[in-house]
Amino acid sequence: MYSNDRLLILDADGTTVDAFRAIAAAFAHHGMDIGDLERFQKRRHLFKYLGGLKEFPGNLRRQIGRRKRALLIGTLTEIYRHQIGLYDGIRELIERATEGPRVRVGIVTRNITREPIETLRQLFARNGVDHDAFDFLEHLPLDRAKTEHFRVIREAYSVNPARAYACGDERQDFEAATQTGMHPFMVSYGFEDYDRLTGPIGVPPELVSRDPRELRDRVLHALELDRRRPYSSAIGTSLPAARRAAVFASM
Repeated sequence: MYSNDRLLILDADGTTVDAFRAIAAAFAHHGMDIGDLERFQKRRHLFKYLGGLKEFPGNLRRQIGRRKRALLIGTLTEIYRHQIGLYDGIRELIERATEGPRVRVGIVTRNITREPIETLRQLFARNGVDHDAFDFLEHLPLDRAKTEHFRVIREAYSVNPARAYACGDERQDFEAATQTGMHPFMVSYGFEDYDRLTGPIGVPPELVSRDPRELRDRVLHALELDRRRPYSSAIGTSLPAARRAAVFASM
C-alpha cells in the first residue's frame, strides 16, 4: 500500500546550487579558464571541465598530477562552503516544500568536493536553509546510476510514483525520473542547455524550466503549495466554453 506522502527529489549542482560559478572560480584561482556558461553547456564529459578547444591546452598542463588535482578540489570545496549561493527562488522552493504537509523532500547529489554532504550542509546553512528540514541528503559516486537510488528512496517512503517528482538538469536526472515512474522537472540553466535537453536527450519542452524562478513556480504549483493561486475556487469548474470552442476549432 502507498502512503499519503508526496516526494520531491532535488539535484544539487546546476539545479539548486549555482555550480558553474563555483567551478569557474576554482579554475580561475588556479590560473585556468573554463569559458562561459553557454560554451560550458555544449561540451561533453571531460571537456566540460578542461574547457573547449581554446582553453584545453593550458588547462591540461595545469591539471596534470594528483597533487594539482587535489589542490583544485580543495579550492572548489572552500568556494562551495564559503562563497557560492543558491539560484534565485530556490530557497523559497525548499522552504515551502519542506514545510508542506506530507511532502518528503531531499537532495541526491554527485558533488565532487571533499566531504560533499558536509559541504552542502554548510552551503545551505550559509544561504539560510535549514538542512535538518530535509528528509534525506545523499551523495552518489560518479560511477553509480541515479535510477535505482531514486527507486529505493521512493519505495522507502511508500510513495505512489504518480505523486513523486524529481528536479534535475542532465540526461541522467531525466532518465532516473522517467524510469522510476516519477514526474521530471528539468532545467536548462545548469549543465545542459535547452536545445540539447529538448533535442538529443528528448525532454518534452513542456517539462523544461529556463529560469530557477520558473522551476520554483512549477514545482510549488504541482505540490499545491503556491499561495498565490486559489486552488479551492477552481474545484468543480470546467474549461470555459469560449476557450473549449477555440481548442476544438484548431484541431
